[in-house]
Amino acid sequence: MPAPPDLQFAIHGAGVLKSAASPHLAFSLGIAAEDSCSIQSIVLSCQIQLDTVSRRYSNEEKTRLVDLYGEKDQWSRTLHSALWTHTSVLVPGFTGSTQVDIPVPCSFDFNVAATKYFAGLQEGDIPLSFYFSGSIFYFNDAGALQASRVPWEKEAAFRMPAKLWRDMMDVYYPNTAWLCLRRDVFDRLYQYKLSHGHLTFDETLEDIIR
Repeated sequence: MPAPPDLQFAIHGAGVLKSAASPHLAFSLGIAAEDSCSIQSIVLSCQIQLDTVSRRYSNEEKTRLVDLYGEKDQWSRTLHSALWTHTSVLVPGFTGSTQVDIPVPCSFDFNVAATKYFAGLQEGDIPLSFYFSGSIFYFNDAGALQASRVPWEKEAAFRMPAKLWRDMMDVYYPNTAWLCLRRDVFDRLYQYKLSHGHLTFDETLEDIIR
C-alpha cells in the first residue's frame, strides 16, 4: 500500500488582516507535497507557541514584562516558552505545492498573557513555532480518494517582527488600549465619572492618577 503524501510546511511571512471584524494577523503558509502528489484538501489545525527563551530582551522590555516574569533577577527561573493560540484553516486542492494564509485572532485584553507579552516588546523579532495536525485528503495513483493524518512532528519556525503586533492594533484600535474591569469596580469608576462631571473615562482616570 503506497505511503500517504509527505507534506513540508514553511511560514514565508506575516501581515495584518485588515478585512476582519476583529484584530487578526495572517501568516503565509507554504505547503509542498512530495512527488507532486495531487491533494484534494487538507483540514489543517495549528498550535502556535511563543519561544520566549529564544530572544534577548532590553532592560526596558524586562521592565515592561515584570507582570509576566517578575524582576530581572528572576528571569532565569520564570522565563519559559508558552502557548499563544490554536487556529485552523481549510487548504483547497493543489498539486505539488500551494500557499495559504493562516488567520490568527489577537486579543487586546491585558488579562491575557500573550497580549502582555506582545505589548511589552519594543523591537526585534518574536520567535514562533507552528505545530501542525489534521487530515489530508488526496488521490492515489489509481485516482481513488484517500485520507491520512498530518503527522504530529510536522512543524515550522518563524520570527515575527515585534512591530507587526503594534501595527495591527493601530489598524483596529488607533491610539487605544482596552482595560477589563470587574463590574463592581466599573460601577464605582462610573459613579466617580458622573460625580466629577467628566465627559470621558480618559478624563476620569487622568484625574485619579495625576
